Amino acid sequence: MNVKIEDSWKSVLGTEFDKEYFIKLTDFVRNEYISGKTVYPAPANIFNAFNLCPFDKVKVVIIGQDPYHEPGQAHGLCFSVQDGVALPPSLKNIYQEIENDLGHKSITSGDLTAWATQGVLLLNSTLTVQAHTAASHAGKGWEQFTDAIIRALSARKNLVYLLWGSYAQKKAEIVNNSENLVLKSVHPSPLSAYRGFFGNKQFSKTNQYLVAHNYEPINW
Repeated sequence: MNVKIEDSWKSVLGTEFDKEYFIKLTDFVRNEYISGKTVYPAPANIFNAFNLCPFDKVKVVIIGQDPYHEPGQAHGLCFSVQDGVALPPSLKNIYQEIENDLGHKSITSGDLTAWATQGVLLLNSTLTVQAHTAASHAGKGWEQFTDAIIRALSARKNLVYLLWGSYAQKKAEIVNNSENLVLKSVHPSPLSAYRGFFGNKQFSKTNQYLVAHNYEPINW
């Protein structure tokens, strides 16, 4: 299939796009968009995380569940919202932990494009969603596709995986834990942030690991 995704990812994923599950997935997603339903993100942004962060540039992987499902929010990067949109509660807590950990305020916009272009793959497990309906595109094949992405990345060494919450932590099973840094904590949601997200110091730990392995640290 002729999928419009950044060339390095297209090369690494190889025949994934021709597998039966992916063909069924693209038929489903296409029909959702043309049916008159409101689906997020905009079609051009479905693969935004990959287009902004080529395979060989990835240094850090953050895994979310599915895109935000309210107007103006989702643009293909997990936890990120478009500039000018109010910060979602989880992102507010992420910024608060960055300030607590590193001693400086993070960017005030909710657009995390600057992270992506530095090598942070902001990967949702499901890449599309119907408006106002969380997890509405779960179980349609996206999870199999994003698992293939994590397996491809696991062939590389010295990456950092930030796994927040039980859903993301399930992905640890397909990460090469012995040759990468895997940091886990509860989700930054207001329901759980005070049970271990605040104080986890994962942003400084990430940068310490990157510097130790000859990578530029992330400017959070």
